[in-house]
Amino acid sequence: MTKNSDIRHQNVSLLSIENELPPETVSSSYFDEKLAVTYKRLKMPKGLLERLAGISERRSWGESMTFEDGAVAAAEKAIASAGINKQQIGLMINASVTRDNFEPAVAVNIHDRLNLPRHALEFDITNACLGFVNAMTVAATMIDAGAIDYALIVAGEDPSPWHKTALRILDQPTATREDVLAQFATLTLGSGAAAAVIGRSDLHPEGHKILGSVSRAGTEHRKLCIGGEADQGMNTDAAGLLKYGLELVAEAWEEAHQQGWEWNTMDSYVTHQISNAHTNAIIEAVGIDEKKIPMTFPYWGNVAAAALPMTLAQEAPGYVEGNRILCMGVGSGLNTALMEIVW
Repeated sequence: MTKNSDIRHQNVSLLSIENELPPETVSSSYFDEKLAVTYKRLKMPKGLLERLAGISERRSWGESMTFEDGAVAAAEKAIASAGINKQQIGLMINASVTRDNFEPAVAVNIHDRLNLPRHALEFDITNACLGFVNAMTVAATMIDAGAIDYALIVAGEDPSPWHKTALRILDQPTATREDVLAQFATLTLGSGAAAAVIGRSDLHPEGHKILGSVSRAGTEHRKLCIGGEADQGMNTDAAGLLKYGLELVAEAWEEAHQQGWEWNTMDSYVTHQISNAHTNAIIEAVGIDEKKIPMTFPYWGNVAAAALPMTLAQEAPGYVEGNRILCMGVGSGLNTALMEIVW
């Protein structure tokens, strides 16, 4: 028995990928100023976010936009770029971590605001930062099965409520170094949105073929990162996530090659964007050429499920026909998914 899920696609292409950047910028020095008293009391240096994570800033929707606005804007751009009519869309999946309420699904509002047809299925897929890649696999499988011709996948993220909770926790006179470490990952998060349209390859020879994906679960590590209600905050074992997340990716990578995939000579590796340490660890774990990994976390932060597709959207204009792209996603849980696309 193999430990990877290995899914191959026959007739699916990525037709468009777009992102939407929030209008405001929040520097890491902003958090340093907010936590100056705590850092001084705990004898911790300023600049931890930039020095340890390599993140100098991240985006915020501010008061003028919401994560849902961003997802809708990205979706409108993706539909236009794909050159299809909204009436052709048979499925819309929202893959965001962010949500304002548990019911109904976030997808409901986005479906309505986009004025998608009644026959278009819509639902949420949530799997931490891995949701977008998972959603692409589900949609691609439905296209291969002949159930639909086109699918729209969206993700819009807004961690600002968690930022406020983390600052409130760390501003307490009883806050400890351990509290700072537990809230550190929360302050690396940023806002943003992305959307993709995928469809049948036989209808779109200009599309970018999605060959398939390999996934692997390490759910024994499910307690390393737990995010609750916004006012409860998110607690993260960053060291544990790095160690066991990289082990999971390396195991999936090795077995994927035994299953016939060949990813050592890709033209681009689009990874989930977290930090310097995470990126360097991936390079070391599987031997990727550092120059082939585009990095957006220094100025976007970790944008949860939107991070990987936002980065892919930024890089897409520079790809040429025949380029082989490997999307490398990791999500709390722990889960990983590696998806190959041929431009």
